[in-house]
Amino acid sequence: MTIIRRYFPELSDNQLRQFEILVKLFPEWNEKINVISRKDIVNLEVNHLLHSLALVKFVKFMPQTSVMDLGTGGGLPGLPLAIYYPEVKFHLVDRVGKKLRVAQDIAEQAGLINVTFQHGDVLEVKGKFDFVVSRAVMPLGDMLKLVRRLISDDNKNAIPNGLLCLKGGDLVNELSRYKKNVLVDDISTYFKEDFFKTKKIVYYPV
Repeated sequence: MTIIRRYFPELSDNQLRQFEILVKLFPEWNEKINVISRKDIVNLEVNHLLHSLALVKFVKFMPQTSVMDLGTGGGLPGLPLAIYYPEVKFHLVDRVGKKLRVAQDIAEQAGLINVTFQHGDVLEVKGKFDFVVSRAVMPLGDMLKLVRRLISDDNKNAIPNGLLCLKGGDLVNELSRYKKNVLVDDISTYFKEDFFKTKKIVYYPV
């Protein structure tokens, strides 16, 4: 936890304990259900937990903000964000039930009470959210079609409600039609590890 502690010195002892639980349980679960590449599980803290926390550097969610994590898999980025923001409500959605059970178990053992779960398609999701977050789930255009109806127009944060995606690689073609609306932020400005050289936050206000 040295790296997360360095970038987020404001974390409480309880939050650090919760992150330690994630560091312990993700590899244990990954032996049974592949929620993270088996070759990459050794890089859990940087490539997955810290990567998820990049969104904290981009926007500080106000208390009572509601966030949906679409395609959460085993709970990324939702669970690290829920630890950082205990007063924010997170709804984690995935179509693969066995992966969602991993996220549910880890959340329970970490004592997270600000997280809910839904097994199924995004088309089955009801209600409104301030933000939808995702981690390389699908192209931006496809995701916008699915989540526009779920984003509230009642803004309470420093930036308008919308879609926040963690992406990597060459995004020129994917984002070309949205360049007037989309904001792309380099995660390498926040974190200096080599992993983040090509990683981006893509923000689309809705």
